[in-house]
Amino acid sequence: MKGLPQFHFISGLPRSGSTLLSAILLQNPRFHAGMTSPVGALFSGILEQCSAGSEFGAVIDIDMRRRLLRGLFDSYYADKADKADKPVIFDTNRQWCARLPALKDLFPKAKTIACVRNVAWVMDSLERLYRANPFENTKLFGDAVERNSVYSRCETLAQHNRLVGYAWTALKEAYYGENADSMLIVDYDLLSQAPERVMRLIYDFIGEPWFEHDFDSLAYDAPEFDQALGVAGLHKVKARVALQSRRTILPPDLFEKYAELSFWKDGASSAANVIRMKSDAAVR
Repeated sequence: MKGLPQFHFISGLPRSGSTLLSAILLQNPRFHAGMTSPVGALFSGILEQCSAGSEFGAVIDIDMRRRLLRGLFDSYYADKADKADKPVIFDTNRQWCARLPALKDLFPKAKTIACVRNVAWVMDSLERLYRANPFENTKLFGDAVERNSVYSRCETLAQHNRLVGYAWTALKEAYYGENADSMLIVDYDLLSQAPERVMRLIYDFIGEPWFEHDFDSLAYDAPEFDQALGVAGLHKVKARVALQSRRTILPPDLFEKYAELSFWKDGASSAANVIRMKSDAAVR
């Protein structure tokens, strides 16, 4: 009888390497990984219907909620042609950083990999995508006021319930939380500069035997999904892992404002695992 898969989770900031990481992991025939899945939204929906405030909350106890939520993962991944029979599954969603207590309860052995990047470069990357699609009213913004200028666009994205702001606050909660030791912080720049060294640390963190990856032959794209959002190229991964140096297109004051938000560089008050470069070697 086939055993249940081992679940791990990918979360963190947008435009910070989660799709790149998934493309690398997908080369391992033992693994399934991909872009943001619907499991996170389904998880929130079920929890909302089963707990206080719902008409069903009084008849669904804690143990039943656990079974329903745990079964959601098994059901979603049970009959997908590209996911079935994979012993290790990485589910990607930015909300997982805000769900670590629940994930720890449902999956005691699961690890969460949080992809991060200097927030100024996150904003720069999103702004570049916006400008690369000048004939689309991308769903990243709700109205003309929000998409009015680079200042309003960045301010909108940074709000606590929007793309960057929500992910940043969820990550911060997890980083300083009681389950931080189950999380590994992976910086996009380090993954791009030294992919093999970073990936070896990731394998060590999740307790999997090393697999020889080809960092010059990646393949991942989701054009239909990106087109529906009005942001073409959002999930396209280049074939070769490499850090590309460039000048920012953000005004200097905006870049400086968001560059100060990298709280994960201070490890004094967190039990989280953070990959850093020291003496030309990646360390945790």
